[in-house]
Amino acid sequence: MAGPPPPEAPDRAQDLPFADDSFDACVSHMALMLMGDVEQVIAEIARVLAPGATLACVIGGGAVGGEAYELFLGLLRAAIRDVPAAQRVPALGDRRTRSREGLDGLLGPAGFTPVDRETVAMDLSGPPEQVWAALSGVYDVGPLDPRTVTSLRETFLARAEALALALEIPDGLVPCGMKVHVVTARLR
Repeated sequence: MAGPPPPEAPDRAQDLPFADDSFDACVSHMALMLMGDVEQVIAEIARVLAPGATLACVIGGGAVGGEAYELFLGLLRAAIRDVPAAQRVPALGDRRTRSREGLDGLLGPAGFTPVDRETVAMDLSGPPEQVWAALSGVYDVGPLDPRTVTSLRETFLARAEALALALEIPDGLVPCGMKVHVVTARLR
């Protein structure tokens, strides 16, 4: 791609400071699924995209199955249930962004074609500490009390190591995988 780099978007996707029909593409990486007032976000994206432009999104798809990602999510959900409400990360996003049908229902009225969607598995396997770092970065544990995070980490590491032993995985590597959905649609 030649030319100057594209401008960075401002803090709020619900009110983009760009002229109508300004862009040939929009890429959203692990963001659209987390935004509030998603209809307004999509309306703004449609407004600033030129006819025929492409919207490409990467949306989280959950655990591959039977590995450390599921273990982490279970432990995190249990930890969150036990902390005071003021320390919990609020629920983000709109569930409709997580399915093909939901996205079609959101994007269609804004003038987009039906979505194309491909699911891709990402391998995050590695030593327990590396897997912890990856997963605790995907799911921000920062708002939790430091003691809760320490307990969550220690429990995860012990159970992840046990999982690797039970599965007889060499070098103590912990199996960990997550799915993402790569979604594209064109503005009519």
